[in-house]
Amino acid sequence: MDAKTDFLASLESFTERALTRRKKRRLAQKMKQQAKHWIRDWAEAILWAVCMVLLINQYLFQMYRIPSGSMSGTLEIGDMIFVDKLVYGPELLPGVAKMPGVRQAKRGEIVVFENPAYLSKGPVFTILQQFVYMATLTLVDIDKDELGQPRVHYLIKRAVAVGGDTVRVADGEVSFLFRGASDWVGEREYQKLSGFAYPLRRMVKPEDYPSIHATGRQAAEVDMRLIGDTKPSAYNPYDDQALLASRFAELASAYPHDARFVAEDRKVRSGWYIPEDRIFTMGDNRDNSKDARWFGAVSLDKVLGHALFIYWPLGRLGGIR
Repeated sequence: MDAKTDFLASLESFTERALTRRKKRRLAQKMKQQAKHWIRDWAEAILWAVCMVLLINQYLFQMYRIPSGSMSGTLEIGDMIFVDKLVYGPELLPGVAKMPGVRQAKRGEIVVFENPAYLSKGPVFTILQQFVYMATLTLVDIDKDELGQPRVHYLIKRAVAVGGDTVRVADGEVSFLFRGASDWVGEREYQKLSGFAYPLRRMVKPEDYPSIHATGRQAAEVDMRLIGDTKPSAYNPYDDQALLASRFAELASAYPHDARFVAEDRKVRSGWYIPEDRIFTMGDNRDNSKDARWFGAVSLDKVLGHALFIYWPLGRLGGIR
């Protein structure tokens, strides 16, 4: 009986000491919290929030603002969207070692990828830039060019073709030669056959192309010094690719021994073959988009996310297709 009484007394004493220590610890934490200046409280809260947002942006979902009209008809300037970073695999650090994803980008999906023309200053700078950008509520961007303009790190376009496809563009209209096929299929025809339609906006009318081609031939004649550098013919300036196609066709015909002219002409006539580890991206606003027609097919290692839905403005709230 005495042993039991001693045990209970010891247990009661231990419990009282433990509860007392716990109460003192909580009281000390509370007093320490109360002693903090309100500015420090706010700073710590903002710091914590920014760090959490950066982690979510890097590995789960990224918030992205549409900066240009290259996807107009699907995404308008100023649209705020969520981008899924998990599906294709997020980067371990910005520009470093892409992690495995669920799958690769599919034909027709809208993707976010690293701008091929962007010259990275390293992952440390990128993290710092993103931190400052978020901490200042997007007011300060330290990643600027020599003219003081923000550098374009990421682009958003539609993956119109995948590895194994060949893409050809003639007067702004796209056609595909799919793997194993012998006939070209126009993009609009493909949309009807597949049942997957997306808007295609054109700014150049079919009747504008004769003057565009004439201007291209005139540019070639200037290159060949057959005529002086005169003012070009009036033409719609949006489809520079069609102008260049006419220019290089004329130069390749005049200088068949010049490998560069012949290669450029062949690329236009035969199209771009897409390697297995790349995708061909284009803007839905075809005549107002600098895309894979200019910088080539994009490596899958640089494809960072799949556009999911628009969350702002509320009037445009909805999924992205």
